Amino acid sequence: MAIVVVLDMPGMTQAQYEQSAEKVAGRPGPVKSLADWPVAGLISHTAAPTGDGWLVVDVWESDEAFQQFGETIVPMLQELGVADVQPRIYPVFNVVTR
Repeated sequence: MAIVVVLDMPGMTQAQYEQSAEKVAGRPGPVKSLADWPVAGLISHTAAPTGDGWLVVDVWESDEAFQQFGETIVPMLQELGVADVQPRIYPVFNVVTR
């Protein structure tokens, strides 16, 4: 079952987000396609600044796929000084894409 993952990260800067994206992609520059992710299963990724940090909303094919990605992204975020990120996870009811 697909899931929506919401990561609200107060205090995270755009520079930290961009650094994390480079680490995820394994190369300089922003993530540009689903192939940039180190694990399979990502359906969509959206990131935006908030009044006090950064917000990421992902849709994953399954909780298992997200958990596998979590093993990669959590150490990266910790290395960048973004700690104690608590994802909110919801079952997907509907997904519409282009």
